Amino acid sequence: MAEAGGQTNRDRHAWEVPGTYRVSDGVHRIPLPLPGDALRSVNVYAIEHDEGVVLIDAGQHLIEARSALEKALSSLGFEFGDISAIYVTHIHRDHYTQAVALRREFNIPISIGVGEESSFRAISEAASSPGNRNADLLIEAGAAELAKALARLTSAEATEIEIFERPNAWLIEDEELALSGRELRVLTTPGHTQGHVVFVDFAHHLLFSGDHVLPHITPSIAFEPVRSPLPLNDFIHSLAKVRGLPDLQLLPAHGPIQASTHARIDELLSHHETRLDRSLEHLFNGPKTAWEVANRLRWTRRERQLSELDLLNQFLATMETKFHLDLLVHRHLATTESSDGVLAYKAVDASTIATDSMDRNVARDVVN
Repeated sequence: MAEAGGQTNRDRHAWEVPGTYRVSDGVHRIPLPLPGDALRSVNVYAIEHDEGVVLIDAGQHLIEARSALEKALSSLGFEFGDISAIYVTHIHRDHYTQAVALRREFNIPISIGVGEESSFRAISEAASSPGNRNADLLIEAGAAELAKALARLTSAEATEIEIFERPNAWLIEDEELALSGRELRVLTTPGHTQGHVVFVDFAHHLLFSGDHVLPHITPSIAFEPVRSPLPLNDFIHSLAKVRGLPDLQLLPAHGPIQASTHARIDELLSHHETRLDRSLEHLFNGPKTAWEVANRLRWTRRERQLSELDLLNQFLATMETKFHLDLLVHRHLATTESSDGVLAYKAVDASTIATDSMDRNVARDVVN
């Protein structure tokens, strides 16, 4: 089936329909199911070359996903044994774990960004000493009860740890992956995870964006075992980095293909600046924790309250709020005070900002 890169889907979920969709000569989008996950599906991209086929991401280690991938590859004339390499954008299970399962059977080499190395190490350590890795951050955010609720999920998470085997190779900035008739450039894009990478095919004007740039949703920040001190700052820098490239066709991991990467990046940057503004507004009436601010903000395009979200998304929302507040502190627009391990944020007085010759527009540019 052919797929026009610039088409507009009236049905937001039309992209999830199983099948094989031609992106350009030798490049195909294969949506794989994520049953029980709010994301619903993940796009795997198959790139044909003289030695078989290369995959960008591989989906989650699920019977349904394996079957869908096998059927899609068969429609292109390939079997699992024809996969010569799997290049993975980041460590999350819906992108990585099926790659490991396929490697165990077919000895397919896996490559992933070198920035994920610390997360692999943390996952390995968690296998011998399982626990809620997010508890400390949630307590600091003022969400102790949420931390307790998440702790009950720890045993379920532990069952997947064994599939997070290390890759065969680490991808680095500006590495060139040569395929017959095609070259992919690796760009590091930390933010969603520390080791997230995207793949650029300049000759064919394609960006395999993973979860760095998504057309329908705002990527979560730093949902990983080991986080950067300022993950939102990293993410904004990475968006600006990709925005500096020529405008490319956007091939995302979740959602339909889009004609312009620039247009979506502009929307994401605007979204986060608006979120920073709204978060700051809630700090002018006295110190508040990230949990308190998250409860005052609205979530998803439906403007839901935090309490209306499921447990995982309450966690993600609380952490995203914390990272926005941390960036406000980094930009000298807020300060923090700690009590019994709980961090509260307070807006800097406007006159102080003026005295320092840093109005809010200038402060937004202070990212180092």
